[in-house]
Amino acid sequence: MEKAHRWAGRVLFACAGWGVLAMLAALPVAQAQSAKQEAAASASASGEVRRVDAAGGKVTIKHDKIAALDLPAMTLVYQADPALLAGIKPGDHVRFTATRQGGRYVVTEISN
Repeated sequence: MEKAHRWAGRVLFACAGWGVLAMLAALPVAQAQSAKQEAAASASASGEVRRVDAAGGKVTIKHDKIAALDLPAMTLVYQADPALLAGIKPGDHVRFTATRQGGRYVVTEISN
């Protein structure tokens, strides 16, 4: 009986070890897929500028649904390079390209 317990314990330990190894092997793949999805999360849209904070590098845009970024129709504050916001003012109807970077939305191109 004791031999059976030792054998069962070794089998259980081996199975658990393989399970941990399989999870660790899958981790880099999941991280790479997440990075690829984030890098691919970019879309062009149009909307109305509600507020501009050029010094803070922010622009608030009211827009329709942006499916590629999983955004419903909404008003959202986007990060932006202050140089991109020169000449953009509240009330402007703009065309813009945005990406999702590190959980934040960033305007990479904008024109009115």
